[in-house]
Amino acid sequence: MTTVRFTIDGIHCTAPAGTSLVEAAGAHGVEIPSLCYFPHINPPLATCRVCSVEVNGRLQPACLVEVTEGMQVVFDTPALRDERKAIVELMFAEGNHFCPSCEKNGDCDLQHLGTQTGVTATRYPHLFEDRIIDFHPKRLVIEHNRCIKCMRCVEEVHAPDGRKVFSFVGRGHDTRVGVDYEAEALLSEAEAARAMHICPVGAIRVRGKSLGRPPGERKYDAPRDHNPELAPLPVSIPKTGSRRKRVATTSLAGCFGCHMSMLDIDLGILDVVEVIDLGKSPLTDVKVFDGPYDLGLIEGGCANSENIHSLLAFRKHCDILVSIGECAFGGECLPCAIPCR
Repeated sequence: MTTVRFTIDGIHCTAPAGTSLVEAAGAHGVEIPSLCYFPHINPPLATCRVCSVEVNGRLQPACLVEVTEGMQVVFDTPALRDERKAIVELMFAEGNHFCPSCEKNGDCDLQHLGTQTGVTATRYPHLFEDRIIDFHPKRLVIEHNRCIKCMRCVEEVHAPDGRKVFSFVGRGHDTRVGVDYEAEALLSEAEAARAMHICPVGAIRVRGKSLGRPPGERKYDAPRDHNPELAPLPVSIPKTGSRRKRVATTSLAGCFGCHMSMLDIDLGILDVVEVIDLGKSPLTDVKVFDGPYDLGLIEGGCANSENIHSLLAFRKHCDILVSIGECAFGGECLPCAIPCR
C-alpha cells in the first residue's frame, strides 16, 4: 500500500493513501473531534461538522477527507476553534440539554466536547422547544429533546431480521428520529444497551434501568486516584478569632433529598460545623432569620405562594443565594431572577 506524506499544522505526517484524515491525525496524536464519525461507516455520515478543518485552504469536515500526497491540513487556529465551539453551542441552544440531571452526565460526547471547546454559555438564544418523549418502544425510551440528529442510530441499530430500527422522518427543522416499533421490539437486552451507547447524547435510554455511574467511573472521568478534582476537598478550619460564615438553608416544593444528602455525610457534618454557623434551616429547626447570612441554600421548586414568600425572604437575608438539586435546577426556583444585594 502506498504511503503518502502530508502536514497537520506544519507537522510532517505519513499514512497509507486513502486513510481517513480523522484516523490518520489520531495516529499522530491529533484528536479531531466528532459526534457522528464511526470508522466502519462508509461513506461517513458527516452530519455534525464538528470535525471541520482546512484542507489545502478549503474548509471541510475531516471525516470526508482521505489523505493524499502533499496535503496541507490546518486544524488548530483561533478561527477554527471558534468554528467548532459555535457548532457545539448551536447544538446546546437547539436542544434541551440539562447535563447535571441527565443520566448520561459524564458519559456524553456532546458534554465532553462542550468542556473541550470551553462552552460555559451559548452566544445563541435557546429555542426551548417542547418535543415529545417517546415511551412507545418496548426496550427503549426516546428523548427527542436531546437528539442532535447525528444518524448514528439510523445506520447502526438493526433488528435481528435486518430491518432498521430508526429512520429520519419529517423535513428541515421538523426532522426527527422515527422508530419502527415492531423492529425495536425484537431487540435483545444487549442490543438495546448498544443502541443507547451508540447515541452520543442521552437521547436513547434503556427502559426501566438506571445507567448513570458515579464520578470516577464514567467515560470522561479521569481515574479517581489521579484526578484531584474527584478527591474529597480538605476542610480548612478558620484561625482562632476569624468569623465563621453564616449559612441558612430551606426546602421549597420537592422531595427534600438535598437536605437528606447533607445528613448522609454522617460524621463529616462535624467538620462542616467547625467552619460555618448554620442558622435558619430544617436541619437546626431554627425558624426565623437572626440577621444577615453569607450564604443561602435553596432546594426545591416554586409551586405555590408560600414557596415564593420563602424564596423572597431568603433573597432579602442572604448575600449569596444558591439553588441546589434537580428540582431547583430544572427552572422552577430561579432565585437569580431576583437581583442580589
